[in-house]
Amino acid sequence: MKSFTMKLADMKKPEKNVRIHTDQQLREFERSVTMFGQIRPIVIDENNVILAGNGLYETLMRMGKTEAEVYQYLDLTENQKKKLMIADNKIFALGIENLETLNSFLDDLHDDLDIPGYDSEILRQMVAEAEDVTEKLSEYGTLDESEVQAIRSQTERREAKMEPQSDDSGSKEPEAPQNGTVIPTSEMIHEEEDEQTADIRKFVICPKCGEKIWL
Repeated sequence: MKSFTMKLADMKKPEKNVRIHTDQQLREFERSVTMFGQIRPIVIDENNVILAGNGLYETLMRMGKTEAEVYQYLDLTENQKKKLMIADNKIFALGIENLETLNSFLDDLHDDLDIPGYDSEILRQMVAEAEDVTEKLSEYGTLDESEVQAIRSQTERREAKMEPQSDDSGSKEPEAPQNGTVIPTSEMIHEEEDEQTADIRKFVICPKCGEKIWL
């Protein structure tokens, strides 16, 4: 495999391409090329057919460019070419963003959020929300011990009401308060699709009369 500069006019698009490049993606490609230049080569075979980098090729053509950096394979079989095209498109899609690092970088960039592939307004909202969360977390340390204990007591009482009790046979029945109301547990809750709205509605079945009680 060798690398060199080639005229775009000498390259050939494949008859079939695994990836469909949307207009939005090509616009973001153009933003990236304008900002950073060509950061990866186009991969071609011995006949100058593009194996990887079709989106970059289309972007450069739209921008009126005439040349691009390429890698050329000279000895791939037809099966290897198809595998390369499939792998190039799929492997990148398997990665996920490290949100902690992303948020750290956005914080370092302050208001300079013109980044290809992202909407700058959405990034500003992410930064603002992260700042709100940080502020709320910092307030936790300002609670005195009595406030913390009050929160714990409320949580314990709420969990105690929801916890099912066991009878002698080992089966669990939901606790019935003095007013006779049964507090449903997750095992008792069912779901059913509303035929008119197609919404999923939740219900429990009354242990006394067998009727559905919609939640």
